[in-house]
Amino acid sequence: MSKNKKGKLFVVTGPSGVGKGTILADFFKNNKNGVFYSVSMTTRKPRPAEKNGVDYIFVSKDEFLKAVQNDEFLEWAEYSGNLYGTNKNTVFEKLNAGINVILEIETQGAKKIMAKFPDCITIFIVPPSIEELESRLRGRNTESEEAVQKRMNAVREELKMLDKYQYNILNDELQSACCKLQSVYEYEINHEE
Repeated sequence: MSKNKKGKLFVVTGPSGVGKGTILADFFKNNKNGVFYSVSMTTRKPRPAEKNGVDYIFVSKDEFLKAVQNDEFLEWAEYSGNLYGTNKNTVFEKLNAGINVILEIETQGAKKIMAKFPDCITIFIVPPSIEELESRLRGRNTESEEAVQKRMNAVREELKMLDKYQYNILNDELQSACCKLQSVYEYEINHEE
């Protein structure tokens, strides 16, 4: 990539449990150069198999709020009782170096990024159905009934905003969804305004 060409900012969002992480893990197996995955900071407790600094940067609420006070976030939001944020210095550093950046963020954060960066590429991962998504969330066995219900209420609101995103990728069959994300990425990095 040329030194004076900026990287492109990709925003991947969708409801909790829709498979964003699984689809992106597949994407990064096939795309190792010229693209950076921005690891979000969160106050959420790690799930089994999640690694600090890889899946999220897990911090206390006090540490997170200190980062907010220090204006370290490009965006941050509270979702289902936990705080999530994207480090702005890391993102700007990569974009200015001509590296594409992928943000995997909650829909609240996606709205903030879309307002600040109208030229970002927005991708919403869509569940096959509300029932299937609820089944996936329950299958995790990581959240209380109250937390699952809170997430499902949020999902119903999030799905009303599908038309605000440039791309909607249905995750009804994993390999198909992975291929669609790859196609969107290739189109966007090869497409000049």
